[in-house]
Amino acid sequence: MAQTASFRAPRPVSTLIDVAVAAVVAGMLALMIALPGHEAGPFHLMFLAVAIAYAYRIWPVVPTLIATAVITLLSGWLMASHAEEGRLASAELAEIPLMPLVLLVMIWHVRRRAAAVAELAGMADRQLRAVDREREFFRDASHAIRTPITIAQGHLELVAAADLDPEVRSDLSVAKLQLERMSALSNRLLAVARLDAGDGLSTQPVDLCDLVRELTANWSADPDHTWELDCTPTGTVTADPEWIEIAIDAVVENAVNFTPAGGRISLRCAREGAWCVVEVADSGPGIDPADLPYVFDRFWHRIAPTGRMGTGLGLAMARSTAIAHGGTLTARNGPDGGAVFELRLPV
Repeated sequence: MAQTASFRAPRPVSTLIDVAVAAVVAGMLALMIALPGHEAGPFHLMFLAVAIAYAYRIWPVVPTLIATAVITLLSGWLMASHAEEGRLASAELAEIPLMPLVLLVMIWHVRRRAAAVAELAGMADRQLRAVDREREFFRDASHAIRTPITIAQGHLELVAAADLDPEVRSDLSVAKLQLERMSALSNRLLAVARLDAGDGLSTQPVDLCDLVRELTANWSADPDHTWELDCTPTGTVTADPEWIEIAIDAVVENAVNFTPAGGRISLRCAREGAWCVVEVADSGPGIDPADLPYVFDRFWHRIAPTGRMGTGLGLAMARSTAIAHGGTLTARNGPDGGAVFELRLPV
């Protein structure tokens, strides 16, 4: 009964269905009595009414079987009596066991479907609870990590101000670098949790072309790569400029990490129908086709040629940002090699 609870109609509707079915059954039995020789029509309509009602009102198994048996016995007795009196062809008696069997088979299928859908609903509920727990973990973990990182960075800065041996200063630089990675991880964990929860967006009209130009100007200060920009007027999109900048920044950072020194990184911004498109392409080694399905998975890493390890959250956060704005972020390999990431936002 618990498995089919979600299929049951509200109590007033259920009562109305029960009364209607009882009235139809009584009416059809009355017609079978009043119209000897024509029992087949009311007999079929009676079972058809029960079958239709069962699609909206799933009764418990035992009462259903009892009711089916009672209806079958009453109607069968009437038909057998009329056949014995010569008012009904004996061939019609074959319908007596057939219709209840058809009804019972239908009931069995309905209950199997109800159980399957209830199981799917339970799985979806468990998955939703798991996602909620994951969001809470991201949020709590990011807050918990921030304080000790800040304290440790402060102490390392005090130590760095002292006169240190070159070897000690090298070790200190490694420690500071790892703390910076942990700080970035903490910030991105919190960002992903906020995006998943639907929080943190403050939308306004944004000129995507101007934003991409500004980002390219910031990144082109990197002398190790050749930067290209192809930006045509896009008009405005309704978006949170801070989050869109963070998303594009994460994609560009990924391109920088995977493009060897002297390589090319290009950004393109254009209007394509109802979409504004931002494309980031590089001349790096590209993405292994086997890795493409996992590029946006959280905490999934590819080995960069530079050996630098990211947080495993940058691209995941960028895709979450795109989805939160009603857009998409996809990855593919370019025709001439290198990776191509495409952000699409609705105009």
